[in-house]
Amino acid sequence: MLMLLPKNSGCSVSPEAQGLPINRPACLPPKAKGHQSHSRRHNTRRPMSAMGSPTAAVTRPMLSPDFEPTMWSDFFINYHPQSLQMEEKWQKERIGTLKEKVIQLFAASKDMVEKMNLVDTIQHLGIEHLFKNQIADALSYIQHLELNSPTLHEVSLRFRLLRENGLWVSPDEFNRFKDTNGTFKMDVVNEPKGLLSLYNAAHLLTHDELALDEAICFARQHLESIRNNLEYPFSEQVKRALFMPLPRTVRRIEALNYMSEYEHEPAYNPIILELAKMEFNFLQNIHLKELKAVSEWWQDLYAEVALSYARDRTVQLYLWAHTMCYEKEYSCARITLTKLSALVTMMDDTYDVRATLEESQSFNEAIQRWDENAVSLLPEYLKMFYLRIIASFKEIECALEPHEKYKVSYAKQSFQTLSKYYLQGAEWFHRKYTPTFNEKLEVGFMDSGSPFSVVALLVGMGDIATKEALEWAIGCTDAVKACGELTRYMNDISALKHGNRMQDAANSVECYVAEYNVTTEVAIANISQMMEDAWKTTNKALLELRSLHGVVRRVVNMTVCLTLIYGKKEDVFTFGNDLDEIINGVFANPICI
Repeated sequence: MLMLLPKNSGCSVSPEAQGLPINRPACLPPKAKGHQSHSRRHNTRRPMSAMGSPTAAVTRPMLSPDFEPTMWSDFFINYHPQSLQMEEKWQKERIGTLKEKVIQLFAASKDMVEKMNLVDTIQHLGIEHLFKNQIADALSYIQHLELNSPTLHEVSLRFRLLRENGLWVSPDEFNRFKDTNGTFKMDVVNEPKGLLSLYNAAHLLTHDELALDEAICFARQHLESIRNNLEYPFSEQVKRALFMPLPRTVRRIEALNYMSEYEHEPAYNPIILELAKMEFNFLQNIHLKELKAVSEWWQDLYAEVALSYARDRTVQLYLWAHTMCYEKEYSCARITLTKLSALVTMMDDTYDVRATLEESQSFNEAIQRWDENAVSLLPEYLKMFYLRIIASFKEIECALEPHEKYKVSYAKQSFQTLSKYYLQGAEWFHRKYTPTFNEKLEVGFMDSGSPFSVVALLVGMGDIATKEALEWAIGCTDAVKACGELTRYMNDISALKHGNRMQDAANSVECYVAEYNVTTEVAIANISQMMEDAWKTTNKALLELRSLHGVVRRVVNMTVCLTLIYGKKEDVFTFGNDLDEIINGVFANPICI
């Protein structure tokens, strides 16, 4: 997804379902005036023909899509929370003191279970970046020592921790909890914590691991049967997992939720919790400065290019970049990805709601030339935008270290490729051509924007983004392709959930229905299985691409963010306000300590 996906309908994903703390003080800006309650982005489009040969091109009318105005506008340009006035030096000193105490906890942990619980707590609270060496040592110890535990929770926890961090562990570990027929023994049903741990762990399955598929079904069935008889905070953790399993949950938002629950855990340690809260607030201050910078950049660009039909979603795009890499050292990556994503959003909207076919073809030709002189090919309303695209890439290149400037050429190449795919979609629409399912998918996973986003992210990632990583990313294989496929499928299913799509171009679900002559329900069921296969590909890449583990982890984070946008099969990036609630919780409100 660039969260610049093809725009479709959407309503909301509840903050509670996404794990957003709802007991924190609200600090939302006023609702933007002119709010439209219904999303009719494509409602002036003409119907797509049935499958067959393309017909003559048509002229697309000028559209006035009723995107909801952004709530944020210049909010972060002028926002000065009280926590920013806190002395930064004191914050750093306190964090340093607490960090040393937690390092001592690692050193004192001699038992495997104790080490696993400590690593899990640190990761769950979102401070694993402070203990990279300690966690790596603990995981190595855990991997190479056999766990002779009779509890399903401990075996499942070991399995999840290792696989999440790219370390292989066999699903045969769960055989000790099965009978001679290969089914789970019923006595494990009496271990709710074990069932939840199994459920979360099994979602890290790869292809052909049928036993883990069965484990998911088994655990889910029994968790649903007991969910109403559980006590807080375990009841909330089960509720969230049944909505979205832990490996597919945005880590930063889950960390916020867990901070309010951790003090109720049996192994609660106040030092760890204070550190998590202090570090969150410290990083939030950094993120607010970045939000101010990108908001000012966008406000200037939006006013200069004057493309009022385009979505104003820069703060949402920054949230998305933040979910991939929130750590202090990745400031350049967040800002770079946000800016490039904003440009792609505007380009997408140009192809999708404004340009005629002839204008789309000229626009793509200019982008392929990548020369300021090519501005002469464009209609007046696109000239300034085209020049700002070229200028923005130059600005990003200038901000990089000399040995990193070459990375921008990968982003430019990917941007040009994305433009070609946007043009293909525009040609299909104008010529009233319904592609086959495979044709749609080949174009769709690319024009989802996700493959471009991976490359754009790496531009600012520093030393982790090697030439090998950039070549892998631009090759669109493995986890990159899986991310694009999931983006396409989730987006298209969410569009159908909105209802009437008679005036919109055929998406992948509709192409499947037309080609295979099945109902929409059957098409969605089969595509949902393809989505599960894509998740398995993502998990497999984490285990196999060891030399690129740091990069693959970020791509996994990008893929997981799709659940934030489409968690209830609705698009809350293009439409809806629930991302605003999440933005408020993540950026506008510091945590009380």
